[in-house]
Amino acid sequence: MKRIMFVLLLCLVLLPVMAREIFPVPVGDFAPLQYTAQKPCSPIIIDGKLDEESWQLVPFTEDFVDIEGDLKPLPYNRTRVKMLWDEEALYIGAELIEPHIWAKLTERDAVIYLDNDIEVFIDPDGDTHDYYEWEINALGTLWDLFLVKPYRDRQQVAINAWDIREIEYAIHLDGTVNDPSDIDKAWYVEMKIPMEVLKECAHKPVPPPEGDYWRVNFSRVHWDTEIIDGEYHKIEGKLCYNWVWSPQGLIAMHYPERWGFLFFSHSKAGEFVPDYDIPDIEFAKEYLRQIYYLQKQYHMDHGKYAKRLCQLKIKPYRYLGKKISPKMTNHSHGYVISLNPKQGLPKLFIREDGMTWQE
Repeated sequence: MKRIMFVLLLCLVLLPVMAREIFPVPVGDFAPLQYTAQKPCSPIIIDGKLDEESWQLVPFTEDFVDIEGDLKPLPYNRTRVKMLWDEEALYIGAELIEPHIWAKLTERDAVIYLDNDIEVFIDPDGDTHDYYEWEINALGTLWDLFLVKPYRDRQQVAINAWDIREIEYAIHLDGTVNDPSDIDKAWYVEMKIPMEVLKECAHKPVPPPEGDYWRVNFSRVHWDTEIIDGEYHKIEGKLCYNWVWSPQGLIAMHYPERWGFLFFSHSKAGEFVPDYDIPDIEFAKEYLRQIYYLQKQYHMDHGKYAKRLCQLKIKPYRYLGKKISPKMTNHSHGYVISLNPKQGLPKLFIREDGMTWQE
């Protein structure tokens, strides 16, 4: 009887721990990849071929990796992109190695990641709010979205009815689509995204000045398939792969703080490419986001945010050998945490929905 009572008591103690909801936090150091975009040295024709001189003179990004980074094996199909820009548009060229090119969705704004696809994410000011997403499959079917907030902080769903004006895009196939009788090589995507649209919610100068940067990432969704009655079919019960340029550290693209850095150079393709470093302010923002993650977990555990930072057991931020302690102001529906590094950096803020800003 005593043993039974002990087991019951142990279950009562462990049950809350076992049932604890965990807020998903990126794994690994803050180390986003970066790319410097130059201007075209000759006109770009949007046909998907990436054969213009300007494309040939600029490098591809690093090969895509699994969305979780080193936690998972490298992709077995290569993916990489190039970028150019001018005052009119941002140009994106993607190469997707694929021996079996297939796609089924043909209606714009369908859920394109249910096919194999390539996805583009852009947050010009890097505050994790008001950002853009495009998804496209090998048939050239587009899904364009605008997100006011990441899904983890949403008060509304993504604005699916938003359509980007005057976008140009094209697909080039090195192979055949939906034909299992042959082996394909690759498919290519070329996009021209108008600056006029991107500046609407950029909250910063567009076109960007020399050395400015945006937060950008790319994702390739890939499904394993089998051939049934001469057609490609996704293998039932098997999840898709998520291959990305800059790894997220978790299976979630909608953590814009983990996207890569796209720097803008006013030099032309073929000219010297400036080497830019990720600014110190971005590491200070990352420090604040770690506190935001802790607050998310505290809210899950207690049904409310911590009222004092000491409840989160955080350490001071270190900058140029000095310790800088953040401060928190509480209000009726959340909080604002500030960090004032001084020494050349602006004062930074983050609030309960993850938005960051500076003054």
